[in-house]
Amino acid sequence: GVKCFDYNGSLQLLVTGSYDRTVRLWSRFVISRPVETLKGHCTTVLDVVIYQPVGQIFSYSRDAELRVWDITTHRCLKTIRPHFPCLKPGRIPEHGNFPFLLLSPSLPADTQPHLLIGCKDYLALLNLAERRRGGGGCLSSEGRRVRIGPSLSCLLYNPTLRQVVTGHADSSVSLWDIETGRRRLIIYNAHGEEVVTCMALDSSHRRLITGAQNGTIKVWSLLNGLNLHKLEPITNSKITGVTCLHDNQLLAVGWSQRIAQYDIAGTKDMHLRADMSWKSSGVHRSDILAVTHCSELGVIATASADGQVVIWRLETQGPLLCLQRETQAEVAPPIDSLLFLQHRASSRKLRNGAVLVSSQAGCLYFWSITGQTHSYGQFYAPQQPGERVLSLNTDQPKNTILVSGDTTGQLQIWDLSHYALEVPHEADCQQPPVLHCWKAHERALVSVEVAELDDRLFILTASSDGSAGLWTQDGDHVRSFGQEAHYSITELGAYQRETQNHWAEDTEEEERDESDESGPTEVKGQASDPASKGQTSEEECYSDGTYSAQTGDVPLKIHP
Repeated sequence: GVKCFDYNGSLQLLVTGSYDRTVRLWSRFVISRPVETLKGHCTTVLDVVIYQPVGQIFSYSRDAELRVWDITTHRCLKTIRPHFPCLKPGRIPEHGNFPFLLLSPSLPADTQPHLLIGCKDYLALLNLAERRRGGGGCLSSEGRRVRIGPSLSCLLYNPTLRQVVTGHADSSVSLWDIETGRRRLIIYNAHGEEVVTCMALDSSHRRLITGAQNGTIKVWSLLNGLNLHKLEPITNSKITGVTCLHDNQLLAVGWSQRIAQYDIAGTKDMHLRADMSWKSSGVHRSDILAVTHCSELGVIATASADGQVVIWRLETQGPLLCLQRETQAEVAPPIDSLLFLQHRASSRKLRNGAVLVSSQAGCLYFWSITGQTHSYGQFYAPQQPGERVLSLNTDQPKNTILVSGDTTGQLQIWDLSHYALEVPHEADCQQPPVLHCWKAHERALVSVEVAELDDRLFILTASSDGSAGLWTQDGDHVRSFGQEAHYSITELGAYQRETQNHWAEDTEEEERDESDESGPTEVKGQASDPASKGQTSEEECYSDGTYSAQTGDVPLKIHP
């Protein structure tokens, strides 16, 4: 039976300790069974407590053993055995009914949080950190781009929770507050050691769906990071795209060349089977690389490595239309990205024009689904030849702009207000007006997102160099996620000043370069200051130095 419990309302997480020496985690989304069972204690678990600031659980057992667990990874981070004077070898010490007391501010303003442990006539005081230490990355020499971890594979924006979600090559997933830039949650080993290849939100924007290199798909709670569902893989090959329909029917595509459907609406089962009712067998003859859906037209679009775009009816689950560009090459280049222009699709006046954009070998193609003519325009987007556009996005409520990110790290914003609305008289390769263009990252842009905050548009970027950034629509750099300094997105002066400072630094550097060209100069060596490089330590997962991984022994204060 259950001996003790603790509940955290903001995480919607219930933790129980039992006579069977286990700690169990429960979620309201899955009530039939615990989402995780933590094992390690050798005697009855007397008390448990959730310490949210660092995402940890403390559990204490009858043999005076304290264990520290990570909420997201479910790993035991530390085992602590306080040296109470009343402990005797071979004997179980006496405890009260509630040996734990967690004291954290909202106490006096400057009081450090701590944990009290009672054993017979003694108290142990454990000092705790108020938050995880470290910025989770290092600042580059320009002071603008921050590497937040291993190579980024995908990024998405959650407008309901105002969160940015990043997926990484080391199988980790991070949640960031878009207004402050702080990391709110990190999920390690989401798919073991496999790369997180794609992500999507469910209809409520409260759950995250991730797909991986090995064909696995998982559903996570965005409130506490718990794994709610594991979806049956149809093959052990790469998942390249997932999209969730309005009724929480999830569609997944990949190297299997087929469409798999999963019902994640209200189910409480951990393992969900795949529904293979879509008539997709043999339609795509190459790996499917992208999927997107348009609820207004009742269709989805998939694209494959042989350059083929297939439009499917949701009602019949069968193919409706096949789109493919004529090419002189023996092998057509793959489709890198697909994007439906939802506002155009919802308008009776606009829906016969171009409502779908595809990216292929750097060229952006505009397609009509309902009109008699399907091709509505094309143009090459990157500034350099031979590059590709890996990500597309738009301001979906209006579809006035198109944002593209290419393999050089260049970001471009195009004016779509009047582009591809009329049937072209001939092959139209004219570009729409470029509103803004800037170098966002040093390496390829794998994801771009458009976010609207307080009636202003912002651009989110993720790069294979491991950095993610937030920009204004005009190209002003707001922040890099993972940087040590945090400030509110509403503080307009903060990042405007930062942009001006970088401009001034660039100007000074150009002036120095010009002066260098005017004649030989004497260069004297100067020792570099490590503090000036803007580096921050790696993020630690333990609560404080009093029992960090580096200290070994645990200095506890014992009070009789």
